[in-house]
Amino acid sequence: MLRIFMLVCLLLTPVACASDVPAPVSGRPVHTYSIVARDPESGQLGVAVQSHWFSVGSLVPWAKAGVGAIATQSFVEVRYGVSGLELMASGLGAQRTLDALLAADANPGVRQVAMIDASGQTATHTGKNCIEHAGHLSGENFSVQANLMLEAGVPQAMALAFQQASGSLAERMLAALEAAQASGGDLRGKQSAAILVVSGKPSGRAWQDRLVDLHVEDSPQPLAELRRLLTLNTAYEHMNRGDHALESGDIEAALAEYGRAEALQPDNLEMQFWHAVSLVNADRVDAAIPLFATIFRSGEQWRVLLPRLAQAGLLQADAATLARIDKAGR
Repeated sequence: MLRIFMLVCLLLTPVACASDVPAPVSGRPVHTYSIVARDPESGQLGVAVQSHWFSVGSLVPWAKAGVGAIATQSFVEVRYGVSGLELMASGLGAQRTLDALLAADANPGVRQVAMIDASGQTATHTGKNCIEHAGHLSGENFSVQANLMLEAGVPQAMALAFQQASGSLAERMLAALEAAQASGGDLRGKQSAAILVVSGKPSGRAWQDRLVDLHVEDSPQPLAELRRLLTLNTAYEHMNRGDHALESGDIEAALAEYGRAEALQPDNLEMQFWHAVSLVNADRVDAAIPLFATIFRSGEQWRVLLPRLAQAGLLQADAATLARIDKAGR
């Protein structure tokens, strides 16, 4: 335990570790509700949060592929996120990590922190000085926590919603946030929200490990906007899968992925355009023509872009094919 404490002291400021005298409360008062969770099939780890505070996603959620996920709220101390991930990466589980950081904190009573490690074990702390209604509830592969809620029972509503929801980890966590809001949510109202999901195993490329990283910084309806962004994010995931399938020569799989993307975002011209370009490159010009016609009627800039793509080698079309496409929508 002494070794752990010394490691925490290196990660935190010397003042917090060297004195038994409580320090003035530090951190920002991001009273809020959140969920940390793990998907048992993929190993994905995630955090989702909403608050009546600007840009909550820059303070509360922390996650690292193959390591864990952390939410630090109430009077936020971001070192729970930074140092917590470092300690879990060193081999400590969620509970030992949280215990060590709380022991080194001069003001644990104002903190609310939740952690989940790569094995799905959770650890949660709601300080005695967190503003009511405040509490947390942990279950298999998740923990939900809230403070300064209008009504009691928010963690229970979140847990039930998460357990009953289907879909991706991000979708299930968003369902938990929506249940919290439906139960009364933050006494002050709502302003910002965020979802962060990382892969179960690190790839060595941290930017690729962040599967979902969405922030709503300031909105009268942050969860509605977060859901819109999550749907858009999912659509672009299908587009990326379609591109990869096309690179592998699997035309049918590519078209199926493009179709899924457009079903989620039927009015997104960007998706329609690149779908049509991919069809031309796959020598399916007849199937591409109707898509180009719809796109060109919505904006002539897309017609201008087409020959530029051909010049750059991104569109495999001769002059006759380009002329044929150019007639679409006229």
